[in-house]
Amino acid sequence: MISLPLVYTILALVAYTTSFWYLFLKLMAKRDPNHWFIGIILGLGLLLHATVLYHDMLTPMGVNYDVFVLMSFTSGLMLLLSLLYSTYRPILALNLIGIPVAATGLILGFAFSQSTQFIEQRSLGLDIHIILSLSAYAVLLMATIQAMILWFQDRELKNKQKKRFWVNLLPSFQAMESLLFDLIKTGFLLLTVALVFGFFTIDNFFAQHLAHKTAFSIISWFVYGALLIGHYRFGWRGQKAIRFTLIGFFLLAVGFIGSKFVLEMILGR
Repeated sequence: MISLPLVYTILALVAYTTSFWYLFLKLMAKRDPNHWFIGIILGLGLLLHATVLYHDMLTPMGVNYDVFVLMSFTSGLMLLLSLLYSTYRPILALNLIGIPVAATGLILGFAFSQSTQFIEQRSLGLDIHIILSLSAYAVLLMATIQAMILWFQDRELKNKQKKRFWVNLLPSFQAMESLLFDLIKTGFLLLTVALVFGFFTIDNFFAQHLAHKTAFSIISWFVYGALLIGHYRFGWRGQKAIRFTLIGFFLLAVGFIGSKFVLEMILGR
């Protein structure tokens, strides 16, 4: 018997595929896509994606933190933000990246997720902290990718190359840079709230081996905060904004991935 989550997954993939090919063909023909059509179809796909995710992630035992569920969550969040930002920034073409990522995350989450990864001493506050942290990482990862793309565009513009792949393929440098700061502001806000929830919901950072993650997250928070202050007060942009963005995410990655590797692979904890 076909389950409802399977039906929702198939319908979401149909919506994603339809919007992708519609947008791709319009852009290849150098014709302006209908923003309302893209918004409605992608919005429907995201709603179905969220329904499947709700079934997989929220269980009677608590929030399921299976890696494939989290991949589905982060990929859907990335597409949602890409769609929202494209409503007021001329960056609709970037959804051609977000749509396949969300579709892949949805498939992996539905096909391989298992309801086994639960936190023993859980609470609502802790669940909120974890979900906000994951959301912040996802948004700041988008900002990091955006910064790398900006670096390629900036290099092509400064070197005055005849064949400008990134400049011709993507929206203008100014639009892409504005999107970068939109992402940083969103990620910074999510990281701020996640840290606040963490301080109020986690009793002992040292006993739970979280001191290193917290330290790197706070340093990263200061880096992103300094970038935003520098941008609005001193006009920081271009290469300086790119460097700060990459450094900030590097610190987050070291705190999350690096500490996990040391604890599990080296110390066996």
